[in-house]
Amino acid sequence: MTNKIVVITGCSSGIGLTTANYLKNNGMEVCATTRKTEDVKKLKKLGFDAYKLDVTKILDIKNVIEEITSKYGKIDVWFNNAGYGQPGAIEDLPTNALREQFEINVFGMHECTIQILEIFKKQGYGTIIQHSSVLGIISLFGRGAYNASKYAIEGLSDTLRLELAGTKIKVVTLNTGPITSDFRKNATAKLQQNIDMENSRFRELYQKSLKGEGKKVPFNEDAISVAKVVYKIIISKKPKPRYYITKATYILGFLKRILNTTMLDKILLKI
Repeated sequence: MTNKIVVITGCSSGIGLTTANYLKNNGMEVCATTRKTEDVKKLKKLGFDAYKLDVTKILDIKNVIEEITSKYGKIDVWFNNAGYGQPGAIEDLPTNALREQFEINVFGMHECTIQILEIFKKQGYGTIIQHSSVLGIISLFGRGAYNASKYAIEGLSDTLRLELAGTKIKVVTLNTGPITSDFRKNATAKLQQNIDMENSRFRELYQKSLKGEGKKVPFNEDAISVAKVVYKIIISKKPKPRYYITKATYILGFLKRILNTTMLDKILLKI
């Protein structure tokens, strides 16, 4: 598979970087983006065509799209991967922390989506890959901000897919479960930054969470699992609208379909 121009947001590490490497090694031209200048330099040293892109900045998105289309004449795939998780019980969650969660995970993704759609409509084709989560299907205790952001992504992506029916523009949603990356380390930093743990009724749970940071997570998989699915989507003439990644997503997605809310809640409270 050659001559596929793929743009990936959030390539500093983890899923973004692993996917960028995998696609590049399989003959695709990867435009790797990240919000920090030092990470752009790192990506360039690794041989990527790299760009500085903060998804919360409209002009960043516009400039990157213009630069890439000017250089290659097209963009085939846009992978909305950038995002993070803000932990904390809803009652402890400052509104500003929730707002920041949505600025990156939802509004940043949305701005990237509507801007790349203008290119895809002119081209007459294109694929948008939206990185949701198993937490876009079910909710977990203490993950309200992240849960809400991923549920929002589900609603936007499902609606967009309907609105693009009859075109050659595809919208594909990824529901990933636990994946080895810096996600949990970054989430711990956000917990300490934004949550008043000492004065919370969940103080002991927060402390256990901090002590358990880095602990082995059931059904965890390496980031290459996501990279291989993204590659499969790109080379497929008719990709599925949704892909589950990790056993955790399959199990919890199945339970969501067959159980009533009360029964599902009892299981989720044990996770």
